[in-house]
Amino acid sequence: MTSGFRLMAVHAHPDDEASKGSATMARYLAEGNRVHVVTCTGGERGDVLNPRLADDPRVKSDLVDLRRQEMAASRDVVGYEHTWLGFVDSGLPEGDPLPPLPPGCFALEPLDVTTEALVRVIREFRPHVVTTYDENGGYPHPDHIMTHLVTISAVRAAGDPEAYPHAGEPWQPLKVYYDRTFSRAKLEAYHDVLVTAGRESPYPAWLERRADRPEGRITTRVDASKWFDVRTKALLAHATQIDPDGQFFALSADEQATAWPMEDWDIALSAVPVAEDENDLFAGLGTPEEADAMATATPPAKMVVDDVVERKES
Repeated sequence: MTSGFRLMAVHAHPDDEASKGSATMARYLAEGNRVHVVTCTGGERGDVLNPRLADDPRVKSDLVDLRRQEMAASRDVVGYEHTWLGFVDSGLPEGDPLPPLPPGCFALEPLDVTTEALVRVIREFRPHVVTTYDENGGYPHPDHIMTHLVTISAVRAAGDPEAYPHAGEPWQPLKVYYDRTFSRAKLEAYHDVLVTAGRESPYPAWLERRADRPEGRITTRVDASKWFDVRTKALLAHATQIDPDGQFFALSADEQATAWPMEDWDIALSAVPVAEDENDLFAGLGTPEEADAMATATPPAKMVVDDVVERKES
């Protein structure tokens, strides 16, 4: 692969970037590319998911600052550039009926406000490829769904000189991918490794919890197995959000690499044709210089693949 491309990953909360595509990011960085993570919220309303820290006085006194420190530590493990987009966590509403979202949260911000904020970052970093979540958010957290909406809106607007003209020079990202981190096939492969070794598997329960979620398409598989140890360290850096004895770590990095050496993606938008069995997010873009020319063309490059599903609100 030609070095010198730029990848941007847009995520909802600190820790999402570690569990969704961090080995792919580490691979591309090792190959001489630039990677930039955008975190839309600060995770202010997140729960503490590590039972070892449930009674830690630091967690009780200032979870917000602690999550920022964890994000910095995880960033240093992988090595990407980072931007906080600056919006406030919406929390995950629970109950029947669901309670209203808190005023001022990310999911309730006007789309033109969130779009402008992300367009500024896109035009400054100038990514050739952007990754995010599908129209269901990967799972139905309001911030994940909003992250999908703002990412697609900003990618469509960033190359248009008439859209947000005060937010930087136009730049058209050439591809957008959805992450497909937790496919049924992958979880079943992990389960098979544990069963074969005579060890207890957490994955049947995980699969059952996901039974009513749609199984996302996979168009692109990136072999990132050499960087699974980086992924593990990046996850563990988010100490309040990750149980080190939990299901993420039922298999070692080496065992994960044997069971499923890829990180999986689904192409949503592309200005270039996409080959079957694609194995590189930058495939089809030519050299970085050729990709730059496409991204700054007048009129903006048109998408020859547009598989974005418009979300229907209930």
